[in-house]
Amino acid sequence: MFSFLLAHKALSIILILLLICAVLHKFILRVLLGMVIVPENRIGMVTKKFVLFGASKSLPDGRIIATKGEAGFQAKTLAPGLYWGMWIWQYSIDMQPFIVIPEGKIGLVLSKDGAEIPTGRILARKIPCDNFQDAEKFLQNGGQRGRQTEFITAGSYRINTYLFEITVTDQIAISENRVGIITTLDGDPLPSGQIAGRHVDGHNNFQDIDTFLGQGGNRGLQPQVILAGSYYINPWAVQIEERVMTEVPIGHVGVVISYIGEDGKDVTGEHFRHGNIVQKGFRGVWLEPLGPGKYPINVYTMKVELVPTTNLVLNWANARSEAHALDKNLSTITVRSKDGFPFNLDVAQIIHVPANEAPKVIARFGSMNNLVSQVLEPTIGNYFRNSAQDSDVINFLTSRKERQDAAKNHIRQVLDEYNVNAVDTLIGDIVPPEALMKTLTDRKIAEEEQKTYQTQRMAQEQRQGVEKETAIADMQKEIVKAQQSVEISQRTADATVKKAEGDATSMKLQVDAEAQATKMRAQAEAEATKARAGAQAEATKLNASAEAERIAKTGNAEAEKILAIGKSTAEAYELQVKAMGGDNFTRYKITEEIGKNQIKVIPEVLIGGNGGNDGPMSGLLGLKLMEMMDSDRTINKPKEDTTVNP
Repeated sequence: MFSFLLAHKALSIILILLLICAVLHKFILRVLLGMVIVPENRIGMVTKKFVLFGASKSLPDGRIIATKGEAGFQAKTLAPGLYWGMWIWQYSIDMQPFIVIPEGKIGLVLSKDGAEIPTGRILARKIPCDNFQDAEKFLQNGGQRGRQTEFITAGSYRINTYLFEITVTDQIAISENRVGIITTLDGDPLPSGQIAGRHVDGHNNFQDIDTFLGQGGNRGLQPQVILAGSYYINPWAVQIEERVMTEVPIGHVGVVISYIGEDGKDVTGEHFRHGNIVQKGFRGVWLEPLGPGKYPINVYTMKVELVPTTNLVLNWANARSEAHALDKNLSTITVRSKDGFPFNLDVAQIIHVPANEAPKVIARFGSMNNLVSQVLEPTIGNYFRNSAQDSDVINFLTSRKERQDAAKNHIRQVLDEYNVNAVDTLIGDIVPPEALMKTLTDRKIAEEEQKTYQTQRMAQEQRQGVEKETAIADMQKEIVKAQQSVEISQRTADATVKKAEGDATSMKLQVDAEAQATKMRAQAEAEATKARAGAQAEATKLNASAEAERIAKTGNAEAEKILAIGKSTAEAYELQVKAMGGDNFTRYKITEEIGKNQIKVIPEVLIGGNGGNDGPMSGLLGLKLMEMMDSDRTINKPKEDTTVNP
């Protein structure tokens, strides 16, 4: 236990001795030898408390940084490392971290000491000083106090913060399809009569503002713009306004009106006296317009007026307006006719501005809206008002096409003087007064009713004609029927004649055949009985020949008789048909047959009572009388010839 206490006491003594030695060592090194160690990530800012001998004891008036050993903030700093002679009673060392500028940032520098900035300037010019890391060189070479044109980019810097104040800010970034419009805050004054500075090259999109100022760049609005991208631009020297790029759509041209540049020579000649049109780069309306596309135009120094080059429709109508909105202020035209009726008129005008004439239109009117309001609106409105006063409403309505053609020709001639082509003029809806419309409607209804009556009358006449033709057709049917009856009768008679002729011929042939057969039989029998007797045979032959000749003659006579009877009957029938007509002849023949065959159509004797007591007796007597008449008729009836010719 005792030994442990001795050891612990000895260790305490050693520690105390070491501490005393360390304190003595630091005191010796820092106080007696003036040793200072600056870490690797620090910079030593030196303040001199007093001057012992040799150097000036105080700074010049207006200075706060010592460059020649004066007491005060020293321009020279201590970089990381070991330094001697920096006695604690004479120097104060402030360890500051490095100045670090991140990516995408820049460091703006404000100098707290230096020469005065010349009158009329707001920024101190660039001085070679190793990115402000050599403050002594900066001051000795004439560096100026205040905001510096030069800045530092991303990185680490050993900068004396007693002299320089660093402000970290973002890079300038311009988005796609946009432009940066530049306004510089320092430089020479703008030339007289100009709204923007002159064009200066070599400043790398205003990233080297010292070159811009060194070449005489002007403060204020600049004609140049910067495109999409990231830029190291000092915002103390340059202000940037981001704007959308100027777009010229398809079907348009962009007429450029420049507000800057020298006055150019007018290229339109003596005949065009409505403004100056100049070549590209001069002040005025440029002769060559911009085609469809996107352009980095400085909208403060130039204006691009869009002019449609396709057919453009303008409507003088309350309820209709096109997408281009040039006709949004146009309304239906109210006119008054010759007979004092006011009525509304819708008109559509189609125009076309040629691309090469667009600069003249803009030089004359300034914009397409001015063209519509100053030329088209009064020209078309007054033309139709004058035209309506020369005619009554009815005539105006009925001659619409002719008036449309006349308006087209008149407006074309007027617009040709303004370098605009009039494609067509169209009259739209015409709204006459309601009372007049009622009158016209009533008149039209009356006309239509009259047409209806005429149509109905024509229909009745056609119906009568149809009925007449139908009656004629029906009669024609009867006529044809009668003609057919006559033809049938004639053909019947002809058939009867032919039949009679056929029968005669047949009978003749039969008689000839019978005679020939008899002759052959006679010859055969004569040959068989030849031996009997020559005289008897000859007599028999003669008798046979005579008999045959008689039979032949008798047959011929009978045939000719039948033929003659048939012909005469047919001719008689034909004559009777012609004389009496087909129907009458038919009725006659029927009557003849009834009489010939003694057909009883009605009773020959009507037997009936007289209503007295002798009624039944009278009936019996009538029946008996009829039987007696029938028997007499039978007795007196001639007998039929039953003789048969051999």
